[in-house]
Amino acid sequence: MPRVRIAVAGAGYIGQAHMGVALRSASCALSAIVDPAPAAQAIASRAGVPLYRSLDELFERDRPDGVILATPNQLHVEHAMCCIAAGMPALLEKPIAPTVKEAKALVRAVDEARAKVLIGHHRAHSPIMARARQVIDEGRLGALVAVVGSALFFKPDQYFADAPWRREPGGGPILLNMIHEVHNLRMLCGDIVAVQAFSSNATRRFPVEDTVAVNLRFASGALATFMLSDTAASARSWEQTSQENKAYAAYPDEDCYLIAGTFGSLSIPTMRLKTYGEAGERSWWKPFDVSVFEIERDDPLARQIEHFVQVIRGEAMPLVSARDGLQNLLVTEAIVEAARSGSIVRTALA
Repeated sequence: MPRVRIAVAGAGYIGQAHMGVALRSASCALSAIVDPAPAAQAIASRAGVPLYRSLDELFERDRPDGVILATPNQLHVEHAMCCIAAGMPALLEKPIAPTVKEAKALVRAVDEARAKVLIGHHRAHSPIMARARQVIDEGRLGALVAVVGSALFFKPDQYFADAPWRREPGGGPILLNMIHEVHNLRMLCGDIVAVQAFSSNATRRFPVEDTVAVNLRFASGALATFMLSDTAASARSWEQTSQENKAYAAYPDEDCYLIAGTFGSLSIPTMRLKTYGEAGERSWWKPFDVSVFEIERDDPLARQIEHFVQVIRGEAMPLVSARDGLQNLLVTEAIVEAARSGSIVRTALA
């Protein structure tokens, strides 16, 4: 079968990561780069592909089979709409849109056109997440009761010097990082229906938060607590525990999620399982059966692009739909509002 031709719009950090996996893929080929910035020419030259200044120019001169949209957040909806109008399958990087209102409009457009749009929550393609979800779906933990999660890491000063907007509202860890965790938790435990939150900027003293404590209620009735901070010298984050992104130091003794049910608990990503078993007596005085699941480790970005190829060919529906992207953004915005107002914020879609 001929390789699928994919163009990448946006030649920044994440765009170049997508280019790398496309160049290494056996099922797709990088066909073009779209970016008006002067620096993009050198990137296109190194990749050996043409450069176009806009999606319109791309579609006029060289129609690919699909486009990866790795452009700035404020352009996500505009560029996704352009692809929908052109009948072009798109992998749209997260977040789906800058605001819930814009995301709802995009979801309507996707539904009306029956467009092939995959949202780039790449952890959804992690084999670790797939195995954890299988364990939960098989009922090994019983009915879910409680979740304890964390994304605790330290962003260096240079991170903020390189992009001063990260010091301002909208540039903090809720909107930049928590949206990943929201999708992971929704994959594992179902929809989140309400949130509470406290936020603090006491460490960095920037106008935006650096640390957040979040409570979550799932549709099943299960509850979660989640600690988020970009100024905590800790390894309890997905990047530093999953070993999927080699740019980060890895600590295989650490976990970032604990999922507990009526018969047992699962620590992720170490995949340590503690259960009483359905026939066993359940008591805190009784020992658990302890085991560790073997897991495969692979690059979720590489798996995501292979899935996108299947979506383009009509062999699969998007694993992360536009509606999923909207729900993730809705929960993330609710956390911002809960931290601001001190109230419980519902997250059901209207």
